Amino acid sequence: MNLEGKAVLVTGGTKGIGAATALEFAKNGADVAILGRYDDDEAKKVKAAIEKLDRTCVMIVADMGKPEDATRAVGETIKGLGGIDVIIHNAGGGFPAGILEVTPEEWYRAFDVHVHAAFFLCRAALPHMKKKGEGAIVMMSSVAGIQAGPGSITYGVVKGAIPQFTRSLARELGDFNIRVNCVAPGIIRTRFHEKMTPEAKKHNIDNRIPLHREGTAQDVAETVVFLAKNDFITGELVVIDGGMTMRIG
Repeated sequence: MNLEGKAVLVTGGTKGIGAATALEFAKNGADVAILGRYDDDEAKKVKAAIEKLDRTCVMIVADMGKPEDATRAVGETIKGLGGIDVIIHNAGGGFPAGILEVTPEEWYRAFDVHVHAAFFLCRAALPHMKKKGEGAIVMMSSVAGIQAGPGSITYGVVKGAIPQFTRSLARELGDFNIRVNCVAPGIIRTRFHEKMTPEAKKHNIDNRIPLHREGTAQDVAETVVFLAKNDFITGELVVIDGGMTMRIG
């Protein structure tokens, strides 16, 4: 897909990986709608950076845990950018707790934000993509959805659902030239890991990550854009973790 002039919606696009992804799409000539829960200073900085690249940017305030907001986000993207060609579902968040500690409300909220939002976003956008004869969707999974970690059952389960959603949707949409892929970041230095202790960081770099460094939001953003651009990749999960999940010992 040639991204020049394409319309891209990035959920969770005002911070971290989402912000880096939105900017990377703009650098490739796309117009971008960034979605966040607040139109705060960080959102304004991302919008200004995209506009500095002479691309259009639409800021959408929405909560991906609400189906009506997911549907509305697609409508606002189409209204503001004149269409929708690419969806990047990056909105999410951690839910650290074991099965006896997590509340039912937190459990359902995790599925609403990570999984159900993907369903409603795609339902709203696909009729428009089908008319165009092409489209690209990239979902955000995690290495936590591949391997189990202690005290993170909710996050691991919802992120584990994303690759199967990706495969199933990619199979369904192949006839329409709409591609669906997902990425699974490992330890990426963003706000998500801001509570990590120096000791835990050192342990990760020394013992868990074969490349002995943390990843960056830009590492993930470049991969997401690559998956949107490459016309012959669909139904795939790309792991971006410095080799962490492939190691045996």
